[in-house]
Amino acid sequence: MTRKFFVGGNWKMNGDKKSLGELIKTMNAAKVDANVDVICGAPTIYLDFVRSKLDAKFCVAAQNCYKVSKGAFTGEISPVMIKDCGVNWVILGHSERRHVFGESDELIGQKTAHALESGLHVIACIGEKLDEREGGITEKVVFAQTKVIADNVKDWSKVVLAYEPVWAIGTGKTASPQQAQDVHHKLRGWLKTNVSEAVASSVRIIYGGSVTGATCKELASQKDVDGFLVGGASLKPEIIEIINAKV
Repeated sequence: MTRKFFVGGNWKMNGDKKSLGELIKTMNAAKVDANVDVICGAPTIYLDFVRSKLDAKFCVAAQNCYKVSKGAFTGEISPVMIKDCGVNWVILGHSERRHVFGESDELIGQKTAHALESGLHVIACIGEKLDEREGGITEKVVFAQTKVIADNVKDWSKVVLAYEPVWAIGTGKTASPQQAQDVHHKLRGWLKTNVSEAVASSVRIIYGGSVTGATCKELASQKDVDGFLVGGASLKPEIIEIINAKV
């Protein structure tokens, strides 16, 4: 089955109207592969601004949301609010949410369920830390994280899985194409056994962790790598090169 290539830019807590406006102009004017889904993960306060300026061929994502639609949850946003800004995607379970803000697998599962029930598409992130890789428990960690997500998904066509080894995020270290392919292949095997063969062959599994213009082509050539979740490089014109990695 052919899976449509997917490139998500996670802008994290970066940019202002001036710099993001310039990035948007660059993206809108660029010649990009029409066979790629492109999603820009904007800071919450700029979701409206980015959606209004970015060409309709690109989607916008929030970087987080809460597990209920409204209430006394100071500082949080809900899927309903995200959709009200014309935004249809959300990134959930990013390692920074897990390890900086202490979000548990259980909470990420609940957020995933609520976001999907509310009509959002979800980029669900998983990945091991350096000590876990060195300890030989990469599979155990990512399978456990994937299980909690899978338990909360009814419609897999609305979900993209992002494998992001924590040791490669923002460190300049990238998993080798073989390391990425190996984990993606094993994740597909887990989905086949625990969800279904149809889901395993159709769900997109993207790689994140210091993806650059220099590393993207070889990573994109791997059989089970269906795209990228890009951090730092997504704030630069280099993102166009990454979107066009398959060309």
